[in-house]
Formats: sequence, C-alpha cells, structure tokens
Amino acid sequence: MIGDRIKKLREQKGYSITELAELSNVSKSYLSYIERDLNKNPSIHFLMKVAKPLDVSIEYLLIGVEQIENQVDCNGEKILDKEWENIIEKAIKDGIEKEDFKEYINYIKFKIWEKNNK
Repeated sequence: MIGDRIKKLREQKGYSITELAELSNVSKSYLSYIERDLNKNPSIHFLMKVAKPLDVSIEYLLIGVEQIENQVDCNGEKILDKEWENIIEKAIKDGIEKEDFKEYINYIKFKIWEKNNK
C-alpha cells in the first residue's frame, strides 16, 4: 500500500526511481523494494525524506487521502484534504485575496437561498 502510493506519486511527478532516490537522499534499491512491496514497513525517517519531494505528508503516505478526508485532528478540527489545499494554493497564486473568497462564498450562499425560495 505505501509502496503503491509512493510509486503513483512518483509517476505523477514524472520522476524516475533514480531521480526520486536522489531528491530524497535515499537508496535507489531501498526505494525500489518499498515500491514493489518487498519491504512493507519503511521507517519514519525514510517516509520523511520521500514525502518532501513528492509534496505530501507522511500521513498521506501511511494511510492515503481517501481515509483522512473526513477525519479530525487532535483539536477536533476537520483535516483539509489535498484537493482543497490545491484549490486554495491555486487561488492564492492567481491573486485571489481572502476578501474575494469570502465575497464569493456569500454570493454562492445567496444564490442557493434564492433558488430555495422561488
């Protein structure tokens, strides 16, 4: 499972095993063992190294986003899934300010209210 996620992410990023091993500063052969599920229990240290160039959390590598989307953190706050993070990051890169976002949310709420009250 962990190996499958790492391989999928590596391929999505367009990295070869050699490139990811170099970027992560891990052994190419160890990375290959993990990806092929010959070693199903990588160390946290390894996961920390690999997670960074793949732009994911260690938690994602361990359990996958599909399992953490509806979970909450230790403070009871809902964990933001990767898709939401990507949407927000793109909005920021596109120059959308917090106030613009708030205004858009209010507009959507109004349109929903308007639709429900016709």
